[in-house]
Amino acid sequence: MTTSSRFCWYELRTTDTASAQAFYTDVVGLQVRDAEGAAAFCLADRPVATLMKLSERAAAQGAPAHWLGHLGVDDVDAAAQRVIALGGAQLGPAQRTADGTPLVLLRDPGGAVLALRPRMDEASNAVIWHELHTVDRERVWPMYAELCGWHVTDSLDLGSEAGTYQIFGWDEGDLGAGAMMNSARSPGIHPHWLFYFRVEDLDAAVAKVRTREGKVMFGPMPIPGGGRIAMCEDPQGAAFAMLEPMPG
Repeated sequence: MTTSSRFCWYELRTTDTASAQAFYTDVVGLQVRDAEGAAAFCLADRPVATLMKLSERAAAQGAPAHWLGHLGVDDVDAAAQRVIALGGAQLGPAQRTADGTPLVLLRDPGGAVLALRPRMDEASNAVIWHELHTVDRERVWPMYAELCGWHVTDSLDLGSEAGTYQIFGWDEGDLGAGAMMNSARSPGIHPHWLFYFRVEDLDAAVAKVRTREGKVMFGPMPIPGGGRIAMCEDPQGAAFAMLEPMPG
């Protein structure tokens, strides 16, 4: 039985859906088909994320192409009010997805954008690591801990600039679902959730990013415990990352 709130769905809001479809199909292996009246990224024929055009209004207000994570909660309205009480802010009126699911967009106390939606019976398995880049981890963490029930599982010292890399799990006993750090204090990095896709051959995936006119911003590099990562941007500028697990 799920007790915590966790990311259960993802959206790519982009300026060019055709280009994004070709890019993520080639680089990450996501296929696209119509699901519930909207284009959906799929893994093994299972819908895992929505592909949609960035609205003209959002683009006019300066919003870039981006990935948006949906947290599944029991009561969307009550959870949104709790985010506000804990220092976050609601971004516009409540919305509904193409299939009628209620959705509320919010900004956490550090400025990162997320969405709230009702829990899903079968959450998306597209993303294997969730990394919050923020300006004040100690201010932001209590909101997620209280709202979602997440637990700190470990931490790594990244030095004076980024500080502590705080690893969290969804529930007690969960060794790690993601992490957060103060990297958004650095020039050129804004507060955001960065989502990691699993790839079996990181070098090949990175080569495809470049061939498809994306950008490799960081890596490939090894990570503690094994495996390698690379942080990238797609051709429209949406940030994402890839993780190649340790062999075996």
